[in-house]
Parts: sequence; structure tokens; C-alpha cells
Amino acid sequence: MNPEDSAERVGYMIPLRLRGINDLARLVSGTMTMGHPTYIVHFAEKGKHIYGVFIVFRDYYKQYGIPMFYYAVADRELPGNYLLFRSDESGEYVEPCKGVKPGWIAIPVVHLEEKPRLIGELEVE
Repeated sequence: MNPEDSAERVGYMIPLRLRGINDLARLVSGTMTMGHPTYIVHFAEKGKHIYGVFIVFRDYYKQYGIPMFYYAVADRELPGNYLLFRSDESGEYVEPCKGVKPGWIAIPVVHLEEKPRLIGELEVE
């Protein structure tokens, strides 16, 4: 299959922009604690850095599933290959890191060379 035709054959994902990295970390950590292996993808787009996760909204009416891309926009690349998340009675903590820490949920960040064609146009400003 020609990569140019892949988006037309499969269809585009529905992009949903989040307020920020903390919202993305909260969303992904929730799916990870339910036993779903999840990771965040990172790529550059129009001078910004996009961090996001692919999620399928299952069994929507007669659809088998709707592909969605939840994402947050950052002005600069976050350091490290993990986004750490922790929540307790004193608050919520999100920290980019080169490795993992005990007591934190470690979300892997996969760095892509370019935006996948299936994502389509994103709001980055």
C-alpha cells in the first residue's frame, strides 16, 4: 500500500486537544493502571512539540470503533524518554524523566521522525 493512500483507505483519526501535558499524563496513567500497555508518541509540528496517545472509542453505535488521537502541545521538547505521574492527597505530579522512579507511574515516550499521516491536521497554536 502506498503510504500516501493509507490515510484515505483507513480514514483519519479524530484529534482531541487537551489543555496540557498534565491532562495527557492523567489520561494515560488511568489506562495503564487498568492493565492496558500504553505509550505517548512525540513529534514536531509547525515549530511545536506534540505529545499524544492513540485511543479507540469502542462500539460507537454501529461502528466497530472510532480512532482518536488525544494530544497536548508544548513549546519545547520535554527531556527524557518517560513521563512520570503520581497522585496523592497533596496533589498531582507530572515529571519528564530519563528513567523510572519507585512509586511513580512511568509512561514511555516514543519519539517519531514525523507526524503519522493518519492524524491529519492538528490545532497547534
